[in-house]
Amino acid sequence: MTVEAPKRTAWTDPRIDDLSERVDAGFKTADEKMEAGFREVRSEMKAGFEKADKKMDAGFKRADERMDAGFARVDSDIRELRGDLSGLRKELLVAAVIVIAALLGLIGTHAF
Repeated sequence: MTVEAPKRTAWTDPRIDDLSERVDAGFKTADEKMEAGFREVRSEMKAGFEKADKKMDAGFKRADERMDAGFARVDSDIRELRGDLSGLRKELLVAAVIVIAALLGLIGTHAF
């Protein structure tokens, strides 16, 4: 069995020009497909980021509302504690006056 080598063909200017045009057309097609793909990806990314932004904004809004409600409760509790402390201070003052009066009475009855 004999194997023959393929015949070589000569590369003429017209054939080289034809090949160049086909390569250019192929790259142009590839560029167009890539650009279309990039446009699609950019569009999907933009939509995804917009969706994420909306979710984050809603989450921050809920967190702000919860924090505001919590701070309002803390403020209310502090006001209540101030009132309790004021009442306690008055009660301690009355108790101190009674103790001092009792001590003075005790000292007065034993001194003479």
